[in-house]
Amino acid sequence: MFASIDDTRSALAQEGYFADAGLATSLFLALRMQKALFLEGEPGVGKTEVARVLARILDTPLIRLQCYEGLDVTQAVYEWNYPRQLIEIQAHGSGHGEVEDIFSERFLLRRPLLQAVDRSHERAPVLLIDELDRADEEFESFLLELLADFQITIPELGTFRAEHAPVAVITSNRTREIHDALKRRCIYHWIDYPTSERELEIVLAKVPEAAQGLATQVVAFVQRLRHEELYKLPGVAESLDWTRALTHLATERLDADTVDRTLGLLLKYQDDVDLVRGRRAAEILAEVATP
Repeated sequence: MFASIDDTRSALAQEGYFADAGLATSLFLALRMQKALFLEGEPGVGKTEVARVLARILDTPLIRLQCYEGLDVTQAVYEWNYPRQLIEIQAHGSGHGEVEDIFSERFLLRRPLLQAVDRSHERAPVLLIDELDRADEEFESFLLELLADFQITIPELGTFRAEHAPVAVITSNRTREIHDALKRRCIYHWIDYPTSERELEIVLAKVPEAAQGLATQVVAFVQRLRHEELYKLPGVAESLDWTRALTHLATERLDADTVDRTLGLLLKYQDDVDLVRGRRAAEILAEVATP
């Protein structure tokens, strides 16, 4: 447990995650108050990484539920091992002793949410519910019981309650609004794109093999690119990927031709690539090179 907000920020930085005061405060309070941390922001700004880093700091398992359209209880919470149940029934039918209760824990397949409240954990795991906005709205209502009491009820077995309440981190790219009932159970924080100074710090920490001059150019170009009318703006993840790619190409300084050939590391839609490639890329390079 962190002793203070500064301690929280320092621990994150030691793991290569450079949080601002707002995020450090939200995380500190979420841990102290045993509430879920709800993170929203554009893709690639480091929401998921918060949970990964936190699991490393706390030296505890990371349990991840990746949300998607159509996600239901069988994928998120539990389901019964039907093949094993069938084998048990067939064995009993063949005269091999009495059939075991096929709705016992022996036949239970634990999915991420049930794993998170398992009483066998020696310490609280980090539960990452990633991109909740991709799941259907009906799935949110199921999370209310979990976030309120960190317990899950299975009709055939009763209620499973966590011995150590999981540290819950929920992320959303805000492709749709999340219900207020769920948000009220969380501490909310919006992660924005970092400033130039902070992004350069991140790039140099994550890609130490990159020369500072190249990293500075990359950050300046990406920061300027975020002011363009693009379908999908590049996040910090794209800045890091681009920097790594450029180091593999032994690039010492950006030029228009290199930018054109590597835009696929930054932009993920062809319309965006077509908009930037060529003259616009050269113009942006000229702008960021101006003292």
